[in-house]
Amino acid sequence: MTEPLWTFEALVAAMRGRPTSTAAPAISGISIDSRTVKPGDAFFAIRGDRFDGHDFVGKAAAQGAAVAVIAEDRLSALGRLTIPLVVVGDVLAALESLGRAARARSVAGIAAVTGSVGKTTTKEMLARALAATGPTHFSPASFNNHWGVPLTLARMPADAAYAVFEIGMNHPGEIVPLVQQVRPHVGIITTIEPVHVEFFPDGIEGITRAKAEIFAGIERGGVAILNRDNPQFEPLALMAIDSGVERVLGFGENGDAEARLTAIDLLPDHSSVKADILGREVRFTIGAPGRHLVQNALAVLLAVHILGGDLDLAADSLSGMAAPAGRGAQHVLSLGEGEALLIDESYNANPTSMRAAIAVLAASKPAPGGKRIAVLGDMLELGERSGEMHAGLVEPLTAAGIDRVYCAGRLMQALWSVLPSDMQGQYAETAEELDVILGDAIAGGDVIMVKGSKGSRMTPLVERLTTRFAKPEPDNAGQDPEIEGLA
Repeated sequence: MTEPLWTFEALVAAMRGRPTSTAAPAISGISIDSRTVKPGDAFFAIRGDRFDGHDFVGKAAAQGAAVAVIAEDRLSALGRLTIPLVVVGDVLAALESLGRAARARSVAGIAAVTGSVGKTTTKEMLARALAATGPTHFSPASFNNHWGVPLTLARMPADAAYAVFEIGMNHPGEIVPLVQQVRPHVGIITTIEPVHVEFFPDGIEGITRAKAEIFAGIERGGVAILNRDNPQFEPLALMAIDSGVERVLGFGENGDAEARLTAIDLLPDHSSVKADILGREVRFTIGAPGRHLVQNALAVLLAVHILGGDLDLAADSLSGMAAPAGRGAQHVLSLGEGEALLIDESYNANPTSMRAAIAVLAASKPAPGGKRIAVLGDMLELGERSGEMHAGLVEPLTAAGIDRVYCAGRLMQALWSVLPSDMQGQYAETAEELDVILGDAIAGGDVIMVKGSKGSRMTPLVERLTTRFAKPEPDNAGQDPEIEGLA
């Protein structure tokens, strides 16, 4: 029999809550979203910016929640419910307390990942690499904020051998309370770039200090892993030492990096790599394209080694990695005269990730007669230099030999105005307006890359294109192949 994630008694004790009944169901999961509640979950009725979880306790109960955690001031308004309740002063604070209890009972080797770019893919790579050695816990999405981190902690099984957490921020001071909950043995900073610079009047220096907050939570004897090729390596290393981190290691192409890239073959759908990891030669393949993934894979293998994982198994595991949706996932579009390839980079965007995505597009191989097409939406939160940063994309686009560029959004006008006329596809004020335009413009053999900040609405554009040009199901779709073969 599988052990429960939490006994009812341990759940209540961790939160110092007040049960409203004598029922004591075992807890198999933790949820804050009534739409995804599974039987046996504890549902936490968190008040969000747009919704209050207390309004959905009934729905959670109907979907099989074993218990609901609610705020004292909402108890009388909930009426009669069919599941046990645990009453607390503040539901989010209770979730944080449960997360801390999960961390306190854990014997896992724990890593935390932050950085301006590449947090989620690095977390996914590291989780995959550690899972080759032992049971590994990690969040299924970008749960990197004030509710995502404690939720991921609270879901951590007591018997996990490893755990990987993503930690994000938009403003100074946001990382400290999160990393102090996680208390990692290894802290990774992928890179420092001008992201969310709108909220940092002192620019890259302020961003560097904010990311360095991860050092405040690294356990005694722990390790900081930093990008040796990034100009902020030295300031970060000094901040790590000042924070009491005993060991600082670097990754990259720099000759002093402890995880050093020595050879690389970048291909349209994967990369072959040779690296030196603390003096040991490691050869591996990453099953998704992009030099940026190779760079962060060096940090991953270094972290695996530090946490006691099997380096050979970890390296082998990376060949099975596929780019996630919005971060390089590839889709085949079925057109009347053939097929086109769509590269979905729509999850978010900043100047650094834009350049990385453009490099992936440049490495792609259109079919004969096909074009490389970039479809770009606004990059948000760039502050006073936004226009300059958008216009600056003309350089990597031109150098990469991109055939056509389609732009959407007010900020992208800065790029559109400096594009060579032979590269200009079309400009639109919104991503929605590009639907018909792109549908008429793309042709068999093309490779199309779509990217923009989340607020630019490029992800729905990808969804509409993949739906409109979905590959037809074969005529025998849905038939049982074994029964069909008996004929």
